[in-house]
Amino acid sequence: MCMNGATVVATPPVLDCCGGFNNVDYSKVDLPVMDKVLGLVDVSDPRFCVAVIAILFNPFFWNVMARWEHRTRGLTRLLGGPYLACYCLGFLILLLNVYRSHSITVAMRAQVRWEMLSSQEVFYLGAALMVLGSVLVVTSFLALGFTGTFLGDYFGILMDQKVTSFPFNVTENPMYWGSTANYLGLALMNASPVGVILTAVVAITYQVAIIFEGPFTENIYRQRAQCCKHK
Repeated sequence: MCMNGATVVATPPVLDCCGGFNNVDYSKVDLPVMDKVLGLVDVSDPRFCVAVIAILFNPFFWNVMARWEHRTRGLTRLLGGPYLACYCLGFLILLLNVYRSHSITVAMRAQVRWEMLSSQEVFYLGAALMVLGSVLVVTSFLALGFTGTFLGDYFGILMDQKVTSFPFNVTENPMYWGSTANYLGLALMNASPVGVILTAVVAITYQVAIIFEGPFTENIYRQRAQCCKHK
């Protein structure tokens, strides 16, 4: 570009890394791969719909039940104590998660494979993701224990202090992201486009759950700290 006889070279704007994705011009993003994936997925398949419902229902269910328990102590009164109530809800959550995994597997088997993913390298990448996901999930459970993992805070079963050891020094929500890595790894190992889409639904659902759960849990511990100060 010329201006008053001088040549000015236009340079692209520098993105501020701290701005995250807010700085990205999405109008210039090319999504041929995602378009291809969506073209291979039959969203009208009842098995796909069941898997999506199972993914969305699980965190909705445990958040509603846990908040109801925190507000009313209904499960504690019904089952005679907070620990038994927490164990029962945790067992039910485990069953729902097993069914979610089953429904995702059924949906993947029912739909086409994607030849682009049918390679040894992608298979090994999927296996590595499943190993990573399993490590995050198992170590998170060992660090928190059963009640810490399955919403014991909402039952009044509070931990003495925040867990900061591995894997919580890597990510704040290792159970959620480990589970997501497992589903993505399974999708890649099966060269399943529908598995990739369902994994994206899992990740988005967990992100929404974190937005609701994080502040609520922090408020529980804040109330406990204020009570201790008054005593």
